[in-house]
Amino acid sequence: MADSTRSLLIGVAGGTGSGKTLLTTTLVARYAHIGVCIIDQDSYYHDQSHLSPEERTKVNFDQASAIDHPLLFDHLQRLIAGQAIRKPRYDFATHSRQAESDPVYPMPLIILEGLFTLWDPKCRSLMDLKVYVESDADIRFIRRLRRDTLERGRTVESVVVQYLTTVRPMHKLYVEPTRTYADIVVDNSDRLDAAVSIVERGIREFRPVLAPGDEDAVKG
Repeated sequence: MADSTRSLLIGVAGGTGSGKTLLTTTLVARYAHIGVCIIDQDSYYHDQSHLSPEERTKVNFDQASAIDHPLLFDHLQRLIAGQAIRKPRYDFATHSRQAESDPVYPMPLIILEGLFTLWDPKCRSLMDLKVYVESDADIRFIRRLRRDTLERGRTVESVVVQYLTTVRPMHKLYVEPTRTYADIVVDNSDRLDAAVSIVERGIREFRPVLAPGDEDAVKG
């Protein structure tokens, strides 16, 4: 029987641009009255500061080994045990960890979100609910293109080259196969409402007391 007093850990996985982050932030708004903390897997990329700038550009950041899974596992364990952690800050412009880190405090609901959320068996073993978000490939690429050019200062050409060279093949090799581990698979090609409702039902089935709140009240 599940311990109803400990934090509930939800893993949200899916390909680039599938809508993982949007689903996660929507769930945070819906459950803010309970207390939610987010662990974005992107913060756990290995530090590449020991490499030259040229060598860093050759690192394949779209394979599962690019993530520091042991540190991530340790941090998830600590949060579940009720301990605060210091989450790394990753600089995507320099491919290195910053000196500063961010405190994250344990909450009744913990959400881990990222490409390889369901890849590592040890991290996966800690999850109470595993969610895989999928979307049409062309929609995912457009979303990634917008994000990388607007938020990460990338050029269109560099995004396209990376997508064709590593993102797409690594998705098929590392990300898509993790779909089989999911308890819930949702499609986010169009509207998010249906996906959110499906995940909320999954949460209620596992922990009935975790009812979503009034999102408008949370925003206001």
